[in-house]
Amino acid sequence: MKAHGHTRPKWLALALASILAMLLAFAGSPGASAQGGKGKASPNKPEQANCAQGRTLPVSKISVQLWTFSRYIGGTSYVGAPADAPTTGSTTAERLEYVFAFLSDLGIRNIEPYSFHGLTAEEFDALADEYGLKVRSRHMSTNVATWDANLADAKLLGQRWVGSGGFASPGISSYENVLATAETLNALGQASVENGTGKIFGHNHTAEFATKYVDVQGDGTLKSAWQILVENTDPRYVTFQLDVGWATVAGEDAVALVEEFGDRIELLHIKDAIVTVPGDRPPAGPAVWEQTIIGQGDVDWASLFAAAQGKVKLYVLEQDPGPAAGPFVFTAESFEYIDCLVF
Repeated sequence: MKAHGHTRPKWLALALASILAMLLAFAGSPGASAQGGKGKASPNKPEQANCAQGRTLPVSKISVQLWTFSRYIGGTSYVGAPADAPTTGSTTAERLEYVFAFLSDLGIRNIEPYSFHGLTAEEFDALADEYGLKVRSRHMSTNVATWDANLADAKLLGQRWVGSGGFASPGISSYENVLATAETLNALGQASVENGTGKIFGHNHTAEFATKYVDVQGDGTLKSAWQILVENTDPRYVTFQLDVGWATVAGEDAVALVEEFGDRIELLHIKDAIVTVPGDRPPAGPAVWEQTIIGQGDVDWASLFAAAQGKVKLYVLEQDPGPAAGPFVFTAESFEYIDCLVF
């Protein structure tokens, strides 16, 4: 990674002042000063790197899934964007660069893309490099026919993990398909490891936990599709990116999952939620839930991070588009929370 020698555009200084004002205003709103339902005071400090005393997550292990900013980058929504951020009339490339500058100035060092946003892999890599951002993981196609090309891009970007926002084909619609999906993951993961780009990961929503089968070829007990995938994939080639938010919505205890399967979970998606009624992924199931800034939902993050020590290698912030705070406030507040939380 080249040294960061980029000269900040004038709009960035104005934008940072704008976002600071937004954060100060947001901190005065009901519930903004509490870390979830645990009753702990927010660190509420301007510095973003290890602002707490004691054991915290190192910045080098924190990343941001760019899907958080998808509507802003795509130009379909500017909710929560600083007043001087590129909006109407700007290009996708300008908005993407603004996001990179924003993340870099927060102190974030890693990103998890889901698209190159019209750039080539080389152009995307150069832009990330310019702002001191590493692409350690990426959500990408798991199509067997294009896997070699995807791995070539992954190698160029310097990825340590490859995967997608779900699982490989044929999916989890039957017990037989779950086993076949495990075989596909093993093959794709082996190719990636041999390519030097690391293990493949699978990423859950709620369906992987809500869908259950009797494990006929295993111990004959009823298990979630997620557990069957874990038990039928090769740990040399396959790992898992546990989306904490979706697991919580599914009624799972994320701490218990990490304690039981932690040696197979190298990545976490850091997503929080207030769940009124757990269930399958809406609208298919009865779940009633609401996404929140990290630390303001139902997840016991201190216990989860303690359980993850020595197991999880990358903690990826993500919020699905839509919540009122917008991606900029979400990312700034959530990054400070997880970076400063003592556990």
